[in-house]
Formats: sequence, C-alpha cells, structure tokens
Amino acid sequence: MLDFFGRFHPIFVHLPIGILLLACLFILLSAKTQFAGLKQSIPLVLLLGALSAVISCLTGYLLANSGEYDGNLVSNHQWMGISVAVIAIMLWILYLKITTTWILNLISIALIILISITGHLGGSLTHGANYLTEPLKEDRNKKAAIPPIPNIAEAFVYKDAVQPLLQNRCYNCHGAEKQKGKLRLDAQEYILKGGKAGKTVVPGNAEESELIKRILLPLSDEDHMAPKEKPQLTMNEIALLKWWIDNGADFNKKFKELPQSGAIKQLLNALQTGDVTTKASDLPTKEIGAANTDAISTLTNAGITVVPVAKNTNYLSANFVNAKSFSDSVTQSIKKIKEQLIWIKLENEAVNDQLLNDFKDCKNLTRLSLNYTKITDRGLASLSEMNELQSLSLVGTKITINGLLKLGKLKKLKNIYLYQTNIKMADWNKLKTLFPKAKLDSGNYRVPTLPEDTTLLK
Repeated sequence: MLDFFGRFHPIFVHLPIGILLLACLFILLSAKTQFAGLKQSIPLVLLLGALSAVISCLTGYLLANSGEYDGNLVSNHQWMGISVAVIAIMLWILYLKITTTWILNLISIALIILISITGHLGGSLTHGANYLTEPLKEDRNKKAAIPPIPNIAEAFVYKDAVQPLLQNRCYNCHGAEKQKGKLRLDAQEYILKGGKAGKTVVPGNAEESELIKRILLPLSDEDHMAPKEKPQLTMNEIALLKWWIDNGADFNKKFKELPQSGAIKQLLNALQTGDVTTKASDLPTKEIGAANTDAISTLTNAGITVVPVAKNTNYLSANFVNAKSFSDSVTQSIKKIKEQLIWIKLENEAVNDQLLNDFKDCKNLTRLSLNYTKITDRGLASLSEMNELQSLSLVGTKITINGLLKLGKLKKLKNIYLYQTNIKMADWNKLKTLFPKAKLDSGNYRVPTLPEDTTLLK
C-alpha cells in the first residue's frame, strides 16, 4: 500500500522544483527597486515550495523502499532532497525574521544549486547515469550495440556479444543503479534469477523466456522492451539472443561450440564487422508475396544459403560464399525470386563480369557484397539500374574510379567499401563529390601500438 503512494513521487517532485526556483528568483529580483513589489508574495511562495519539498521527500522515501533502485544513488538523491526541504524551510523563516539582502541572496543561490543537483540525481535514477550526456553522443540510435568480433569462432557468446548487447540496450533500467521490476541483467546470477514477471531466461526455450516475450511485444504495449523512447533492438540482435537462449543460455561457451544454422552463420559473419544494426525501418515498406519455393530449393541444393532477412517478412537474403556451381538452373532460380531478394553476398571466386550480369534484374537489392571476386569496371555497369542499393562492398577487387563513375545515378547508396581496390588517393575527392551522402570506407585502418603489446626478450 505504501509503495502505491510512493509512485506519486514523480508527480509531487516537480512542485518544489518549480515553486522554489520561482521563490529564489523573486528574492534575487526584489533587491532591485523596479521589482520591489514581489516581496509581498515571497513568503507564501517559499512556504508552498517548502511544504511540497517535504511531501516529495516522504513519497520519495516510500518509492525508494520498492527496491528497484541502486542504494548509493538513492541515498545521495534522498539526502540532497532532504537538504532542499530543510534549507527551503530555513529560508522561509529567515525571510520573515531578517532583512539582510546578501544573506537571503546567498541562501537562494545555494538552494538553486541544491535543486539542480537533486534533480540531476533523480533523472539519473529514472533514466540512467548517462541521461544528461546521452544526447551528445553521435548517432546513439544507430550505433551498433555489439562491437565487431574479428575472430568469431574463438569468441565467447555471452562475454563478447550478449553482455555488450544487454549493457547498451538494458542496463539503464536493469543494471546496478536501477532495477525496474526488480530485474537486473548485469550479471549471470541476476539474469537467471529473473524479476517480478518471472524467469527472464529459460535455458533451451527462448519462446518461454520473459526477455524475448517483452522484446517481441508491439511497440505500443507498455510492457514492450526496450521502452519505445529508447533505442530498439534490431532484428539481428533479437536473433542472436534467441539463438543463445535456445542453445542453453550458456555463459562460458564459445561461438564454435554451439550449433549454427544457415541464418545464424550469416548473422555471425555480420558480427565480425559489427554490421548487426538491421531494423524494421531498414526493410522495404512495400509488402511482397512469398518467393517461389522450388527456386529456393534449387539454390539451397547448389550450396547457396537463402533465408528471410527478418521475422514475418518475405524479403530474402542469399549467400553464395559456399555455392557449388553457377549453372543455368541457378541463374534462372535467381530471376524467379528477384522481387524478394534484397541482400546478396556474392563473395565467390567464380564470380566475374559475365556472371554479375545475370543479377542485373534484382532491382530491389539494398545490400550487395562482391568482395574478392573477379569483377572489373565493365561488370559494374550491371548495377547501374539498382536504384534501391544502399550498401556496396567491393573489397579485394580490381575496380577503379572509372567503374564507380557508372554508378553515379544510385542516390540511395549509404556505404561503399573500397579496401584493397585500385581506387587511388587522388580519386577520393571525386568520389566524395559523386556520392556526397555515402560513407566511403577505405578499410586501411591503423591500430595504435600500446606499451603492453611489446614483449621484451632477455
């Protein structure tokens, strides 16, 4: 019952902030002759502000006992709030007793500072410790929650992928500082313990895990996680969590120790580059019918992985890395599902200009990877009508600036990967002019050498 009254704290807490700040402003202004008329209202405003501060302290104390917040942060916020109430009462009494302007002004300034600090601590409790600085972070909604994992096979599933994901998407509400629904997700024992709603993770059964249930709720549902005003998990991030849970939610196994379907292999390839940011908003809004199943079977039998790009969609991704052949039946099957294909990973040493020409009718493509293929500038002409293309990877190919000039009409290109190509430094400015909205990635990164990287032999 007391917890019920504590939940009124966010309502009451704004009263002392507004009223006391107004009272302090009146005190500071009333020192000037033109604002002397404010003096008559100051005692009443101070009294109302002090009383509302006391009520806020009481409701805040009741809310703190719910156990959803970090003890240290709550304690700091609580004592700062009590200080605000005490000084507000003291200022009200002093204002009735003394007329020394500088003392009243000094206390008013101190009260303003206290209110600001208390409000910041309250905001940190509600929204996370980085709430104030979060808007300053560039592209925080687009930032991948999982850093790139170069050696995916030897990486640990929880430590290197799941934990960073939870840290970036969930810790603000379910970490050490705040435990909404009495749920913490920042350590193994807390994840397995669960919260008010029950078992957060049911090892071996993602569908019965509360974590997955909440993530898959409609955005409009108040129980949807993450809250709709927060950065949302992407399709790939959700797939990673489900795969981890379905395979036992083990906290110590490496990626290579868990079974991997075709779809998961594609996801793991993306993890190596940090490209797991696929959201529903990245997919075409136009609805499309189901793909020809016979065509998909033909491609699968040829060693080509064809999977939906996301849950509840008919749009497809095709991975040709392990393709056994590029026979006429394969190219004909591609044409039968050209409307559904939006991502193609055509990374196979057999791919050349002539073969690339067989894909020119896949005009719904948004992603195309041609890394380490035999394509040349002549073959890039096959892509000139792919107006939906957003990402083009040409790493390790022989293309030059002349080939890219043929793609100038592709205005939706956002990323072009050009590492180990024949693009020269002198061409870079011309490319930036040709593709002003695209990120041109040379891939020629340099990692700084740290003192601990060096081993001294004696």
